[in-house]
Amino acid sequence: MQDNGNRVELLKKMLLSRTFDEKVNDLYAEGKVHGTAHFYVGQESVAIGAIAALREGDVITSTHRGHGHAIAFGLDVDRMAAELLGQATGYCHGKGGSMHIADVRAGMLGANGIVGGSMGIACGAGWAFKHRGQDHAVLCFFGEGAANEGIFHESLNLAAIWKLPVVFLCENNQYGMSMSVKKATAVENISDRATAYGMPGVTVSGAELDEVHDAAAEALERARAGEGPTLLEAITYRYLGHSKSDANLYRTREEIAMWRKRDPIQRFAVKLEEEGLLKEEEWRTLEEQSKRRIEEAFEKAQNQPDPKPESALEDVYA
Repeated sequence: MQDNGNRVELLKKMLLSRTFDEKVNDLYAEGKVHGTAHFYVGQESVAIGAIAALREGDVITSTHRGHGHAIAFGLDVDRMAAELLGQATGYCHGKGGSMHIADVRAGMLGANGIVGGSMGIACGAGWAFKHRGQDHAVLCFFGEGAANEGIFHESLNLAAIWKLPVVFLCENNQYGMSMSVKKATAVENISDRATAYGMPGVTVSGAELDEVHDAAAEALERARAGEGPTLLEAITYRYLGHSKSDANLYRTREEIAMWRKRDPIQRFAVKLEEEGLLKEEEWRTLEEQSKRRIEEAFEKAQNQPDPKPESALEDVYA
């Protein structure tokens, strides 16, 4: 990745993503946010790195762990905060909550509470681009748990047959809820399954933003050129539980500490220092700015109006 002017902005997005989810985690503990949420803390370099390779007109599909995807794609944290607090000014007018943030007009085709649900939508968007003769591409996020769902195989097969411009990006964070990927999947890498569908399969370190970006950029160019889909796998780790109610009884503190030593934000910040693009005190300033921005977003959201009862049946597809 060569664009030095953009690299500090990528770090800002990583910090904003982490700060957002850490704030939401705190609000759940205080009983100020209801429902459930799945936190992206520890995985930031995957979304920010891959989405930085998109061009105008490209779209993404997300997952139940989608806050980081939304922020990486450029969605407004004020409207995201309002959505999580159930306010009418949220992206889904307060009706979708954490797992259903979407901005279809912008190209963020939605977070999804169904495991693997993003894949079929990605194929539909890819088919639409191809049918219209547009050289746009779809970046489809999913977790390693979804790779054992039937829709994974159906979607990869369909995309391969029709040469759809879809990049399937598996965020392998090691656990599907409490199930280790090593116990649930026979192949060494999720990307090994690409062979069965006649597409490239690539595994990268999800802790390295540049590595994710470069692999995604290559796959997206292949998709736009009409050469069909690619299966990417980013090896990553979520520091927090599967969701807010997770007691983390299936993994050790030592394991979590080991992965925290590979923290993607710290690694990228150090790289920017080595490249002469950032000083350590500037990095700390960016952290404080991110915290203030997220605090402002949730303070503003708390003062937004509730959805009106008569709006309950609006925005419903029949």
